[in-house]
Amino acid sequence: MKKSIFIEDRKYTFSDYFNMTAEVDDIIAELGYSFCIKKIELPCYLDYDKKIIERLNNLYDAVFKNISLSSEFSKREFIVSPLLLELLTIIQIKITTESAIVINDKLAGSFDYLLKGKQNLIVIEAKNADMNNGFKQLAAQLIALDQYEETSQSQLLYGAITLGDFWKFAVLDRTQKQLIKDINAYTIPHNTDEVFSILMGILTN
Repeated sequence: MKKSIFIEDRKYTFSDYFNMTAEVDDIIAELGYSFCIKKIELPCYLDYDKKIIERLNNLYDAVFKNISLSSEFSKREFIVSPLLLELLTIIQIKITTESAIVINDKLAGSFDYLLKGKQNLIVIEAKNADMNNGFKQLAAQLIALDQYEETSQSQLLYGAITLGDFWKFAVLDRTQKQLIKDINAYTIPHNTDEVFSILMGILTN
């Protein structure tokens, strides 16, 4: 019998997953889900004023030149937040930060950002470094959200892990109980338009 990666009688928060040495597929499997990496056909919404992207990239140019981005807080404040504020100007969404949930002893903690559109939700987790370990944390958050949002009609839950200038997306298929990590990656400011379009597509889908 395979030994559990979890310590008996210990309570885990989402941030604990970042420091786990176990592989992400083993963590996800022990939480009762399967895992794969492949290209995801993410929804995209392109019918918006492209001046938004020009405005964001001008801001990012100043940020990268003049602001130290050495902490998770600074990346959330100066890279992620401006992107989300622009979303608010054109679509009706609800954004909560540091919202906390408790499912059980293995799934508890808070989300950096939880975005709710008319149909879909997206979790955005901003990390200072290490995308791989950050993805372990995002995986736990999406699995917790799946169990928390039991009455939601949405079959897919979306997540994004970001270092601010580097983004990866994931999808949790609730019917198949499978977490899929997108093989593609996006950088800001080079792919600001794609990141923005994907977020728009998810939330307006």
